[in-house]
This record gives sequence, C-alpha cells and structure tokens, in this order.
Amino acid sequence: MHSRMRAIDDEWSADSGMRHRTIWLSDIHLGSRSCQANQLLRFLEQVECEWLYLVGDVIDVVALKRSVYWPESHTLVIRRILELQRAGTKVIYIPGNHDDPFRAFADSSLAGIPVCRNMIHTTASGKRLLVLHGDEMDAELHCSSGLKPLGRFGYVLLMALHRNFSRLRTILGLPYWSLATEVKKRVGGAMTYMRRYEAGMIELARRADVDGVVCGHIHHATVKTVDGMLYCNDGDWVESCSCLVEYANGQLAILRWASVEKVTVTRDVTTIEKQAA
Repeated sequence: MHSRMRAIDDEWSADSGMRHRTIWLSDIHLGSRSCQANQLLRFLEQVECEWLYLVGDVIDVVALKRSVYWPESHTLVIRRILELQRAGTKVIYIPGNHDDPFRAFADSSLAGIPVCRNMIHTTASGKRLLVLHGDEMDAELHCSSGLKPLGRFGYVLLMALHRNFSRLRTILGLPYWSLATEVKKRVGGAMTYMRRYEAGMIELARRADVDGVVCGHIHHATVKTVDGMLYCNDGDWVESCSCLVEYANGQLAILRWASVEKVTVTRDVTTIEKQAA
C-alpha cells in the first residue's frame, strides 16, 4: 500500500464559520506596511480551532526598528488571537527571524502563550510533523533570506507595487490577488531557491525521524510529498494571504483568501488516498 496526494480546489462561503482541528499561520509581519492585517482579521473572526500555531515573523521587529508603523488593525489581530486562546484554543508561538528577539522567551510564555523554537505536532491521522519557522535553512543555503534571489531593493520595490495594486483592486471592488506571488513565480532564481529550501526542510524532518515538516519563511504556501515525506508551507499574510489547516480527520489544506468583500476562501484541500501497490 502507498499514499498519493490529491489537490482539490473549490470555494467555501465563510458565513457559516470555519472549524478546524489546527491552523498554522506565519509571516504575518505585524508592524510592517506590507502586512495584510484586515484580511487576516476577517479570517480570524470566522474560525474556530483546537490548536493555533504562530510559525514565526508574527511581529516584524526588523521593520519596526526602521520606522514605527502600528495601525489599529494590527492590535486587533493580536487581540483576536488572545480571544481564541481564552476560548480554549491552544496557541503555540514559534518565533522567526523577523521576530527573533522573542526567541529569548523559548521554553517560557508570553501572555500565557507558550514560546518554543520548534514543536512536533501529531495530526488526527497519526502523522508526526516538525513545526518550525524555517530561517534555520538560510545559513545552509548561503542566503540571508528567501528574498535574496530577487535582490533586497527589488523586493522592496515589488512590495510597494503589490500594496498599491491591492489597494486599487479593493477600490474597484475586485477580489484579492497577489501581484508579488505571480512575479516571484517568474523569477528563476527565486524558484530555484524555493526548491532547495524545500529539500533542506525535508532533510531536517527526516533527521528528526518524523513524517513531515510545517514551516513558513519563504512566503510560498504549498502541501506536497517528496520521497515519502510531507512538506507543508503555511504561506503568509503579506503576499498570498494563506494558511495551512488540519480538519478533524487529519486532512490538511491550504486556505487562500479570495475576496474581502465576498468573504470567501479558496480551499486547496489535500487528501491522502490509499491505493493498492
């Protein structure tokens, strides 16, 4: 017997609420002008979950050191996360490279939320997944960040264009669409880096003797199997407005925010089908 991954796309109205066993969020970048806090807030207001993993770069300390930017929507995102915790959600915080100062609190807690360098999550179907931000791979790949193939200046310019493009689409009543993600797909160096990153993260999971890995860092949401190992990247709330979720039966999915006004979510559901060898 072996397993095969199959992706299914559909749209799911969020009006009736969204219930998950687990949600993984990363690369929110609160405190930066690129953070899509309003979209994330609308998503968080409609979800319920048993586990919520904050997988790094939640607060962009690097951006805040350059200039102070903190609109009310960023405070409301943190407030909503704390509301979920008080309602019984088990929230785990795993800092990343942009919120690196919070790694000093590893093995303790902030506002009652446990802070860890990494975790092993067991799905309802028994899969053991290593959860970490992923910047640990940068030194091994000789790259300061997943953005280096674009160049620092090029990425800053791209994100400025992305922000203005997103505002224009909102004014015109059009659904959210990521210009930055589409541009990065067409940059050969960026895609090569992503493939090397994925291979490196899978090797880390193999060394940890688990079934797969959940990470963030490179702003590229996906779920796939590589050489029998599960690779999950939970995306970001700067470019693609996406996250990873687990349903009650252990099924994993990438949720992509499709429209602010219509409040719908594109669901890229990944199921594991058993077939005869």
